[in-house]
Formats: sequence, C-alpha cells, structure tokens
Amino acid sequence: MNSTSDISRIAMWSGPRNISTAMMRSWGARPDTVVCDEPLYAVYLDRTGHEHPGRDDILSHHETSLDRVIADLTGPVDAGTRIYYQKHMAHHLLPDMPRDWIDALTSVFLIRSPAEMLTSLTRVLPDITVDETGLPQQVELFDRLRDRTGRVPVVLDARDVLIDPGVMLERLCDLLHIPWDPTMLSWEPGPRTTDGVWARHWYANVEASTGFAPFTPRPQTVPDHLSDLLAACLPLYDHLHAHRLTVD
Repeated sequence: MNSTSDISRIAMWSGPRNISTAMMRSWGARPDTVVCDEPLYAVYLDRTGHEHPGRDDILSHHETSLDRVIADLTGPVDAGTRIYYQKHMAHHLLPDMPRDWIDALTSVFLIRSPAEMLTSLTRVLPDITVDETGLPQQVELFDRLRDRTGRVPVVLDARDVLIDPGVMLERLCDLLHIPWDPTMLSWEPGPRTTDGVWARHWYANVEASTGFAPFTPRPQTVPDHLSDLLAACLPLYDHLHAHRLTVD
C-alpha cells in the first residue's frame, strides 16, 4: 500500500448531468490512477430517503457508513497508484456531514450551464430542488477552500472541456502538479468494475464512447415551471463560472 502522503487525491465536485462520468473515464485511462464513482451516493440516499433509479441496489451494494467512506477516500491506496481520482456529486454532501476531511483532498469544480443541466436532469428526476443540482454545495466548498488557502480553486466548465479537451486537461494537470498524459483523451468503450451499480440507469452514452464528445451547441428552452429553479441556479453558476479555467 502507498502511504497517504504519496498520493495526489483529486476530488472532482460536480453536479448531475454534467460530463462527470466522461471525466472519470479520462482519468481512469491513466496507468497511474485509480478512480472511484460517487462514493457518497449510498450515504446520501440512506440519509435522505430519496427515491432515485436503482435505489435498493445502490443501498445494498455500496457503503452507507460515512465514516468508512471517508476512511477510504483519505486512507492508503494500492501500491503503484499515484493518483486517486474521486468523482463526487456535490449534492451528496449533506449539511450535517463534516467538511474537515475534504482538506486532505485537492478539490476541483466541474460546472455546466444550468439551462442545459436542468433540461437533461428533469427528464429523469422531474421534481428537484436547487440543492439537488449541487450548485449551492459547490459554491460553499469553493468559498470555503478559497478562504482557507487564500487561492482560487480550479473550476472547469463542461463546455470549455468539450471544445478543447486536450488543452484544458493539460492545463488542469499542470495546475495540479501532475504530469500530463495524452492517454486521458481516449478510452475503451464499455462498463467498468469501478462504476457504481447506478450505471445501468445513467451511463449508456458514456459506455458507448471512446473519448469526449465534440461540443455541439444545443439551444435549450427551460420549461416555464422550472423558471424559478433556473433563477436560483444562475447566480450560483455565475459565481463559479467567473473563475473558470480557460484556454487563453
């Protein structure tokens, strides 16, 4: 096992219906990296009682003890692993959960236009709140980290990554003090043993992919009944978007 000090632990805090799973595939393509898929999901479902697709399978197959999840995310990893990449859904971080363990990780924030996110997410979960978009938690973590360190955390916008994944990911690696590896730009299709059991409900497009899909602008009209939710999301997104990493 590698000691905790020898590992780069990257926590990618995203909201749902982003490119978070493609990003996990990208990091998982590196030979020096191990990935984990939404480690707080079962804890979140157990504590909230939310009815998500595959809820029973998630609770029976994944860890529901927060203490054990934190111990895994911050503890030793297998020998030969240099990077422990953690795909997190920010809304899984509930208000009563501690935050101090996150200080042992290098947090990065992955965002997406709220109009695009909401039109996609509400096809599967039609009745959601702003907290379930993950944006309030992303802003909370971003501000906490900036206040604690005096540095602006890295923010990636999905649009920018899809427009030029090579440049964006190379810049990200540089900021994280990790050697750039072009293997991050492509991967084999199909499922992974590291995928959560929820993959069957959400990952069909990623399982068919071999790399990041080219960015295609898609005008999104948010339904009228989501106008208040969109209005709540926009200032949170704008707060993070103002600090996003760019190719310039």
